[in-house]
Amino acid sequence: MKTTAFYRSRNLCVLSAVLCIAVITVAQVPFPNAATPKAIDHGALTAQSATPISVTVALRLSAQSDAESLMKALYAPGNPLYHQFLTSDQFASRFAPASADVSKVVATLAKFGLSSQRTSTTTLRVTGMPADMERAFSVSLHSYQVPAQGNAKAYTFHAPLTAPTVPAEISASVAAVGGLDSRPRFHPMNHAAPQGLAMAPTRVASPAAATGNPPGQLTVTDFAAMYDVLPLYKRGDTGHGRTIGIMTLASFTPSDAYTYWQALGLKVSPHRIKVVDIDGGPGAPSDASGSVETTLDVEQSGGIAPGARIIVYQAPNTNQGFLDLFATAIDANRAQSLSLSWGSWEWFDNLENSPVSDPFSGETVGIAQAIHELLVQAAIQGQTTFTSSGDNGAYEANGDLGCFGPFSDADPSSCALTLSVDYPASDTAITAAGGTTLPGLQEYCLNSACTPPYFDVNIANEQVWGWDYLIGLCDVFGADPVSCGIFPGGTGGGVSFMFKRPFYQDGLAGLKRTERDQIFEVGGDFTTDGNPFEFDLPGHYRGRNVPDVSFNADPETGFVIVYTSDQSGFGVLTYWGGTSFVAPQLNGVSALLGQDLHSRIGLLNFPLYDLAQSGRAYRGPNAPLNAITDGDNWFYHGSKGYNPAVGLGTMDVANFARYLRNNF
Repeated sequence: MKTTAFYRSRNLCVLSAVLCIAVITVAQVPFPNAATPKAIDHGALTAQSATPISVTVALRLSAQSDAESLMKALYAPGNPLYHQFLTSDQFASRFAPASADVSKVVATLAKFGLSSQRTSTTTLRVTGMPADMERAFSVSLHSYQVPAQGNAKAYTFHAPLTAPTVPAEISASVAAVGGLDSRPRFHPMNHAAPQGLAMAPTRVASPAAATGNPPGQLTVTDFAAMYDVLPLYKRGDTGHGRTIGIMTLASFTPSDAYTYWQALGLKVSPHRIKVVDIDGGPGAPSDASGSVETTLDVEQSGGIAPGARIIVYQAPNTNQGFLDLFATAIDANRAQSLSLSWGSWEWFDNLENSPVSDPFSGETVGIAQAIHELLVQAAIQGQTTFTSSGDNGAYEANGDLGCFGPFSDADPSSCALTLSVDYPASDTAITAAGGTTLPGLQEYCLNSACTPPYFDVNIANEQVWGWDYLIGLCDVFGADPVSCGIFPGGTGGGVSFMFKRPFYQDGLAGLKRTERDQIFEVGGDFTTDGNPFEFDLPGHYRGRNVPDVSFNADPETGFVIVYTSDQSGFGVLTYWGGTSFVAPQLNGVSALLGQDLHSRIGLLNFPLYDLAQSGRAYRGPNAPLNAITDGDNWFYHGSKGYNPAVGLGTMDVANFARYLRNNF
């Protein structure tokens, strides 16, 4: 196999002669992580500000159980309702909160001096003075400031000291309140190559790809060759007549995407991108806010489906913005498919004063439940939704915190190593995207001159993305996996303890239950009050298994991003990956599949798991899915069939399209 040499410190002409630009480095974004300074409490918000604030009150569907039943019927072959998707107006007429209930909520909040405006089928925007918000929801709001760190500017937010309480007379109608806590909440699922290996520029052999780009410098054309998309292009499927929706929490520079597509010779409409700002939008593009995420989402999805239109729904990075993001994109119902590449550990909302009750009682209310009801609405409308499963292997909570165990009472900056999965990937009404590592020879330099001998890593088959395959290289440099930057890097996967196992996963071999003796324990540095915190996760819980389907996500075998940095200017990033690539790639693939079928597809989990249950998923020369049997995500291993590391494996797009044509 021929080895193509390259160095991360040099200039790369990785797309075409049009784009021969120096590689740039993007600083960390200001989502909560180990580098984010601890917020400073400046006291009561009422003493700091006399400016009105707003929250989003999410209302319960009038018949949630009926909506869930209808969703199942719409995806059951042979049912008279099969694929009789509803319009957003039809959905509202059947499942919207009753007018009397909405009026009661509005009137009750008005007693506290709060004004309400209907913003979607299930949400109200409620505005008032901070003191009125405190009285309405029985909280004390404080103002906080996070100091500047690196390229991230200082910012302020407000948050309640205790969990809010909805007035008793309307509690049965309200699912969640978002906005009482306005801190940045979610992180993007993109990932660069391990920083601990920066002293070892790599030499990587290229697997067979139509364009010949080596791993670390792959494009959407390489993706199309590797995952058998080309036959759909030959059929004339480019996503024409379809609309892709990107849901994101950072703005971007649209010209980056057009430059990327042009450099690849893709024919796209010069007016295909429409931007919709939600709640005023997330502000100007910047490295610190995560603009690289939105950029890659648009480039990947739009490059795979060059004929599709694109709507970018962008909102502030708060729990209110997150809720409004889903409500706006789903209620508009303009995009046949939607993807999101932001998230956090599924239990963090519950730990940070979101009004959520015990999930094991069956009353999982709060932001997660409100968004679940929106995702059910999307499925009933025939919208296909995707999200990234995370980039912290089987340890999402630890990756989010930047703390990797063990916990010690004597160390306030310590935490326990806890098996955990990302949200919203853990929701049962969305398709969770996992990640793999491509096969091929990886050669790492052992000296600054990059002369032989090299450290060779030979990946024989496409495998689960987990950077434990680089432990030997870290050993050479005397670095443990954490300091080397490889732990817990890998595809997010595992078992939810917030969402029960969905019926479509029942009976499938390879499914797991939550492990016993999992305790989330952190020192006082991670809590608001400075005291240690302990939470026992339920063992042997029959939860939703994550992810559902995967593509390549390992930065070492990853992709390029054309990106304008507010710090370094225009450039080409290389060696980028993460499951944030897979979600928009699936979004683009969905546009191709939809054009091929001349219809909406809806929640992809139903045909995916129907296929798996049929026994035809991996059989024969036209198998729609490829089992990933090698590798692990630091806990869960690859296997034949389903596993909670890469789900059902990877998709052969052309064969999966054939399966849908014959069975849809």
